[in-house]
Amino acid sequence: MIDQEIDPRGVATIAIDRPDVANAIDEATIAALTAAFETASTDPAVRVVVLTGRGKAFSAGADLAWMRRASAMSHDENVADALNLAALLQAINLCAKPTVALVNGAAFGGAVGLTAACDVAIAADNASFRLSEVRLGLVPGIISPYVVAAIGAKQTRRLAVTGALFDAQEALRIGLVAQVVPAAELSAAGAKLVDALLENAPQAMTMTKTLIAVVTNEPVDEALAHLTAEFIASARASDEGREGVAAFLEKRLPNWRTSK
Repeated sequence: MIDQEIDPRGVATIAIDRPDVANAIDEATIAALTAAFETASTDPAVRVVVLTGRGKAFSAGADLAWMRRASAMSHDENVADALNLAALLQAINLCAKPTVALVNGAAFGGAVGLTAACDVAIAADNASFRLSEVRLGLVPGIISPYVVAAIGAKQTRRLAVTGALFDAQEALRIGLVAQVVPAAELSAAGAKLVDALLENAPQAMTMTKTLIAVVTNEPVDEALAHLTAEFIASARASDEGREGVAAFLEKRLPNWRTSK
């Protein structure tokens, strides 16, 4: 279903492990992924979370056997079922730790949402993407806010209405992924990004994610200025803030780098 491990540095790798169905997700997989991200978010031993897929696909999206079961459900049952996917995307989006998607192959339907919900995504050059819901008579309901936030409404409309297949370079162009690398170099590119994240202060990264969520779509006015001033004031007075400035002035590594 999923495979997860935490290395000695605090890097949690969560992999969808259903290669026989191209890592398609169903109710059980969604529940397992949600629990994994919620646990990683609160685990003090975890500093970075990496999401990927085992085998040749990142994820083919919704398991069609699951969709067949859903078609026999009542409206209220379908709403409740869909909200489980919403909980997963929220767990990724609100994870207190930096989240990295390593898209190692096909990412269709809900998997585009998983990619969009992560802080940073790197794709293999042979990865492919599709908002495939309309091809099945469905809509990208739960994932739509995350996809719109990642690539904008215009691109989402184009890709969601056409259901067009697009490649990794197009995903890079529209902002769904931050980098495209040869498939053989995906792990190395992910490791390089993780190394860079581990150089940063853990609580400062958490606070920065909260800050960005708070200021998004807010008017730039006096109230927002005061709110952002509170953030920086808290950071300056924090143990990390004091340690970071002291380490810079003393020309040494801060303790969050030397303690791991």
